[in-house]
Amino acid sequence: MADTQDVTESRLLLAEYDRIKEEQKTRIGFRDNLLYFTLAASTAVVAIAVQSGKSQLLLAVPVICMILGWTYLVNDEKISAVGCYIRDQLGPRLAELSDAPGAVFGWETYHRTDATHTTRKRLQTAVDLLTHVALPMICVTAFWCSPAVEPLLVIVSLAQTAALAVLGWQFLRYAER
Repeated sequence: MADTQDVTESRLLLAEYDRIKEEQKTRIGFRDNLLYFTLAASTAVVAIAVQSGKSQLLLAVPVICMILGWTYLVNDEKISAVGCYIRDQLGPRLAELSDAPGAVFGWETYHRTDATHTTRKRLQTAVDLLTHVALPMICVTAFWCSPAVEPLLVIVSLAQTAALAVLGWQFLRYAER
């Protein structure tokens, strides 16, 4: 049986920190791989559409980009939420318990204050929008310009365009954080 003195609030907070940092690390790896998978899957569909001459296959690209883009966005938001929780809740509570003179978990704040942070965030948002919104819209536009345009597929492509606009708005909304 464990001694109750071994369980302190500080130890519990440090254990929580270790677990959520592990979750954050896992989510970062997953999120980054989603970007590569999105590009690979989209490239494969475009290649098949071009080789087969079936431009309606291009409408698969928006579906791929929306599903993987939303998953990317959700993971990115959780990654940021973990950092925010550490900065705003966990770090201050642990600093209070330990009577630390400065910030605890300083990296969580430090890496956000460098001179290129804002530029990096903007460039990442541009890459995200290019990958998950512009690329599928290029495919939708190519479909519209093809001879394979059918009324039902036009309706599908218009719905996809609306969904991509919503996804793009979500990327811009989350980029502000």
